[in-house]
This record gives sequence, C-alpha cells and structure tokens, in this order.
Amino acid sequence: MAKFSLPIAKGDATPASAATSTAKTRAEGGTVMTEIQHEIDTHEIVLYMKGTPNAPQCGFSARAAAILQSFGKPVHGIDILADGELRQAIKDFSEWPTIPQIYIKGEFLGGSDILMEMYQNGELKKLIEQL
Repeated sequence: MAKFSLPIAKGDATPASAATSTAKTRAEGGTVMTEIQHEIDTHEIVLYMKGTPNAPQCGFSARAAAILQSFGKPVHGIDILADGELRQAIKDFSEWPTIPQIYIKGEFLGGSDILMEMYQNGELKKLIEQL
C-alpha cells in the first residue's frame, strides 16, 4: 500500500523562526494571506483583535489581551479594524468567524471564550511556560 502525507492545516503549522520564514508581508510583495502566515511564523504569541493590546476596542479583545499579558510575555497584537482586507482574510485563514483570534507558537487556539477556558483550567499557563 502506498504511503502519502496530507498538508498540515493552516493554523496547525509549527512556527518557523523569523530567519527561516518564507512567507512575505504585503510590503514585501506578498498577499494578505502570506502576511498572516509571516506574522504567525515570526511571533510566538499573536493576537488578531479589535484595537491593540493596550487600547482594545471591544470587550472580547480586551479580555483576550488581558489574559495573554498576564503572563508577562510579548504579545504581538494586530488591529483588524485598521485594515479591511485583513479583517476578512484572518477569518478565511483560520476558518473561524469571530475576532479576537489567538495563535501561540503557530497554533491557532481559537477566540476569547476558548482562551478563557484554557486560562481557567491551566492549559494556557502550561503552553506559555514552554515559550
């Protein structure tokens, strides 16, 4: 029987280091999708949100930012309100309909409710301690 492998789902890829990421930003001639991949590849904690971690523009984004910042690790926040193309593209990229969206070490975790559940049951602490 022949063996074959399937590609890794977009949100399940292991992050590459900044030096080895081949995904390009739009400023480098890439697409919005390659830019999303670049951000996820080059930052350990990425939060696509409404507003910024220090100035969230909705309650769910504020909760996600506060939870992530409580660990004292750098959080790379991306304001989807500032970029209409990105606002839809991140939903298509993750196949997740809502904002905020959280990626840790290249893995898509979900939104604010999932992050809160992971925080409360200790899973998030274990994950972030590995960074």
